Order: sequence, then C-alpha cells, then structure tokens
Amino acid sequence: MVAEVQLRVAEAKQRDVGRGKARIDQRTMDILGVMAGDILEIRGKRVTCAIAWPAYPEDQGMDIIRIDGIIRKNADVSLNDYVLVRKANVQNAHSVTLAPVDARIEFDPDFTNFVKSRLLEMPLVQGDIVLLSVFGNAMPFTVVRTRPGGIVKVTPTTSFQVLSEPAPERKGIPRVTYEDIGGLKEEVQRIREMVELPLRHPELFQRLGIDPPKGVLLYGPPGCGKTLLAKAVATESESNFISIKGPEVFSKWVGESEKAIREVFRKARMASPAVIFFDEFDSLVPKRGMGFADQGVSERVISQLLTEMDGISTLENIVVLAATNRPDILDPAVLRPGRFDKLIYVPAPDEKARLQIFKIYTRKMPLAKNVDLVELASMTKGYSGADIQAVCREAGMQALRRNISAKEVTREDFVEALNKIGPSLTPDMEKFYESFAQTFKRMDKTTIPLPIA
Repeated sequence: MVAEVQLRVAEAKQRDVGRGKARIDQRTMDILGVMAGDILEIRGKRVTCAIAWPAYPEDQGMDIIRIDGIIRKNADVSLNDYVLVRKANVQNAHSVTLAPVDARIEFDPDFTNFVKSRLLEMPLVQGDIVLLSVFGNAMPFTVVRTRPGGIVKVTPTTSFQVLSEPAPERKGIPRVTYEDIGGLKEEVQRIREMVELPLRHPELFQRLGIDPPKGVLLYGPPGCGKTLLAKAVATESESNFISIKGPEVFSKWVGESEKAIREVFRKARMASPAVIFFDEFDSLVPKRGMGFADQGVSERVISQLLTEMDGISTLENIVVLAATNRPDILDPAVLRPGRFDKLIYVPAPDEKARLQIFKIYTRKMPLAKNVDLVELASMTKGYSGADIQAVCREAGMQALRRNISAKEVTREDFVEALNKIGPSLTPDMEKFYESFAQTFKRMDKTTIPLPIA
C-alpha cells in the first residue's frame, strides 16, 4: 500500500513562487519515501502534482505543505485546507496538448518547440494550469489532454501540440495571490477573517448567536496595497467577486445611480456567497452637505448604499470590501458599526516589507551579482509598493538603454532608477492616517485563528 500523509496547506515563500515546488519536512519525506526532486501527488478537491523539496528549518514538525497559488488552484484548495500527499506514479507522456487560458494566440511552429523545451521533465496533470515565461511575461496555459492520463512527465519523445483557441472550461487563473503581497501579514490575516469566517464557517456565528461582520474598509496611503489585497481575496476565496469602481456608478440620468447600487447588491444576493468590492470609495460616499454640485446624486447614492447594507433586506453570505486613501471625507454614517465593522489600516511598507516587495518585482528579472536587494530596501525609505514597482521597471529600462542586448540588470541600473524616481510617502501622511485611526479607535490588531477546512 502506498504511504499517504495528510498535511495542512500553507503559502509558499517568495523564492518558490512559480517553480512548481512543494516543501515538506524531513519526517514526512521519510514516511512517503521521497527525496528532493521526486514528484508528489497532491489530492485536494482535485488531483495535481508538484516537486518535493525540503521544508524550511522553522517548518520542521509542523505537518504543513508550502505550495504557491498556482498549485493551490490546481488542487482546488485554499490556505489552511488539508490535502492528501503521496509519492506520485509518474509515466512518460506520449502526447500533451495545451491551450491558452485567456485569449486566442497566433504563433509559428517554433513556438511549440519553445514551449516543449520549457516543460521538459516537468510533471503535468490534465486540467492543470501551467505558467510559462515568454519574453519576460507569465503566460498561462491549460493542460487540455495528456496521453496516458494521470501524472505524466514531458520527455524529448513526447508529441506536443499547442492550440490557438482558449480552453473554455478552465477560467479564473490566479493573477494575484497572497504570495504577491509584500509584507502586510497581519492585514492579510484580518482580511481572511472577514471573508473566510462569515462565508466559509457561518456556523461559528450561529453557535454564539451573533451576526457576522458585514463590511471592512481598507484605508492608507496610495500605492501601498489596498487594491492588491482585494485582488488576492478575489483569487483565494471560494466566493463570487463583484468589483465596482466608485465613479462608474454615477449616471447623468435621474435615478440611474441609485439603481446601479441596487443592481450590485441584487447580483450579490443571487450569487451568494459573494464579496462586493468598492474601489475609490471616497468618490462614492463623500460626506453629505459638503456642497457637491451634483443635484443631490451623491446623497441619494449614500442613502441607497446604507439601505442595502443595513436595511430591511439582510445581507446573508455577503461581505462588502471598500478601499480609499481619503478616509477623512467619507460620510460618518457609512463607518458606523453594523455597516463597516472593521477598519484596516494598510501602512507604508517598512524595510522588511520593502525587501519582500523587491523580491516580488524582481522574481523574473535577471539580476547581476552586485545587486543586493537588502541594500535596495534600506535605500528606499518612504517608497510605497507602487514606487518600488516603478523603480524595478525603470531599472530594467535603464539596462536596455545601456545595452539593447543586456541580459541582466545591475546595481548601477537600480541606482540610476532611484535617482529618477523618488519616494511618494512623507511622515506627515503617516501621521494623518494614524490620527484617523485614533479618532475611530477601531484599529483591531488581534486576529482569530482560522478554522481548518
């Protein structure tokens, strides 16, 4: 009988994202009879595979498996779910057929050979999504068909085919996962509380006789990850996700703006469990009486939103997220408990978080040996996550300006980029947001240990 172990899913570290690795501890390796580099069969709601790799020292004896968002999507599991892991029975693939995930692509025969060369010796399962780096961009493909079935390995003799048309049955490639967020560990944990506890474990609230939280407001300086957090929730949660940008609600026709709000919540009720995300929330619900020359449209929209969130019709299995960098101009009625129950401050990244952000944005960048990301993190005090992304992009462009055939980005390229792109955050901005937090006194820093599925 093949040995099998049940392990809890944890997120991958930055160095492993996109590499198809599953990190397990030495005791688990011994039980399964595998060594580093062997292929694991991972069984969640569906079966996928990954390359076994030794766990980090701090994970020894924890009975966890660290896998990235792509592998989690292929296994159809979330963080903290349990999976069954065993040594895989791998066969050589006679034929493999891939298809793009999002849109139709045009390519020549050489592209098929290129894709095959990138997947040599890689384990695949029919229905999985694989990411290929093409000209520096991650291009997702679905494994449409393999012969034989099960877990197969691509070999030089494998017959390979890449289709032009996307595979309709497989959508929802994880564009942003929790591994794509630098720092913000506490904020991610609290966001998961607001989404996973009410939507995945409503029985916890029924047991205590309390209503689950209805909404959470993300606020903080621009470019520090508020919208990115919401995108990660959209990817990682098993709920339907409805995204609305504040300005797109408004219409020049009388009554259409309020109707748009009603329609959003109607769709959410029909598709529950669901998450509604309002971006640029300050444009949607500014303080009433501030003198906006819009014939009272803003006030009617605010009233409609309050009615939907806290009116006669209750929100069951629906959570509302909102993001803003101007919490001071939001209408106070929106922020009272019962509507937005938790306010989460998304702060400017500290040095440790900046290092994580540099690792994320240089993940696919060929760096010269003289590039020290720790040094760059210490040099970028006051930079937001968006600033750091711009620095990495400008460093790459600087390398191309220096030499159109450049194959790596050097420290000098980053220094030149820092000279062109300065920090956008100031100490006064941080004091402003912290004073807002003190005003409402709802900066809850405690977290609830999430139940295991």
